[in-house]
Amino acid sequence: LLDEVEDLVELEMDPEKAKLREAENAEKKNFQVAYVPVVQEPVPEYIAEYRMLLRMTPDVFDRLLALVLPKIQKLGTVLREPISPSVMLEVTLNFLATGSSYHTQQCCFRVSKAAISNFVPNVCDAIIESLQEFITEPKTEKQWIDISDAYDFLWNFPGCCGAIDAKHILVNCTNAQCFRYRGFDSVVLIIVVDHRYCITNYEICKKKSYKSPECIFQNSALLECVKNGMLPEGYFFVADEAFPLENYLMKPYTYANNPLQQDEKIFNCRLNRARRTVQNVFGILLSRFRALDTRLAVKMETINKLVGAACALHNWFTLTAGETYLFKGALDEQDCDTGEVTHGRWRSEIMGLRNLGKYNDEGSPYAAKNRRDCLKEYFCGEGMLPWQYKVAAMS
Repeated sequence: LLDEVEDLVELEMDPEKAKLREAENAEKKNFQVAYVPVVQEPVPEYIAEYRMLLRMTPDVFDRLLALVLPKIQKLGTVLREPISPSVMLEVTLNFLATGSSYHTQQCCFRVSKAAISNFVPNVCDAIIESLQEFITEPKTEKQWIDISDAYDFLWNFPGCCGAIDAKHILVNCTNAQCFRYRGFDSVVLIIVVDHRYCITNYEICKKKSYKSPECIFQNSALLECVKNGMLPEGYFFVADEAFPLENYLMKPYTYANNPLQQDEKIFNCRLNRARRTVQNVFGILLSRFRALDTRLAVKMETINKLVGAACALHNWFTLTAGETYLFKGALDEQDCDTGEVTHGRWRSEIMGLRNLGKYNDEGSPYAAKNRRDCLKEYFCGEGMLPWQYKVAAMS
């Protein structure tokens, strides 16, 4: 014990020696990971823990490793062996899954913080590139119309090509690019979701010259794409009060002082039903990838890559894992007969969705208001659902 105390005192007196000792420990290749046998030697009794740490089963991990391996594998030198691609992927996935600090990752995987901060962005790039086919937006008019037909069939909202939403992601890197959200720095993540709960578009918006996050969509690259004809004529996204009312964006009726009429409440109920897809995806993203539900203490460039990797993994899981990923009870669901909504499991697993404020609708285009009114009349006539009056009365 005395020798250990003397050794600690020596390290305290000599910072350079302490750094050298840390590097030596981190570079040991025959290390014992803190998560052994959960990560390195997965066996049936540890599968639940494995999934908690990496958000996937061992066989899915092996499939992902095979995809990213050519992009992250490095050659060794005479002086040192590189960190194995398997460990780099494990650390990156665990960071995404838990949001724990690089220091915690260092203690658990015996890899230095400096090395982790270097390879995590590269592994995220490899994930995004390897899974690119799972997160591409529709390219043709027919693909958009197919999404609209599916929204009408599943959620009874004709003309809808997807649901759009934006949330604050807290960061710990104060600079002029960040917004302020309840005393914390943040960036804003915008996503568009289709009928399958897949993300078709995403964008991370920083402050730049925006006066407030509520105006951010007006200055986004996504809006430019929409204005340049991304959607077929007459089709739109559904959104909440944080977005403006436009020909290509339908949002709920809101009044500052006057109560809503019954037909307006019915429209809002129907729109919220269609928009539940994007709410569910945000909830799933934050519950599966807890890094997005914490304060990210990494560089802004790394935040972009972490979000991109999380979106790519979400789509990959959704399209390949099916009910194993979006299992029964995971999502908010509405009973088709009664209209009653059952909350998904994600609501009990995250700190809460960080919404933007309401967008002022004064000056909305007449054509957009007219389109919304036409949809309202359709929902109260030919497109009526049996439960909508009961649900509207409770809202």
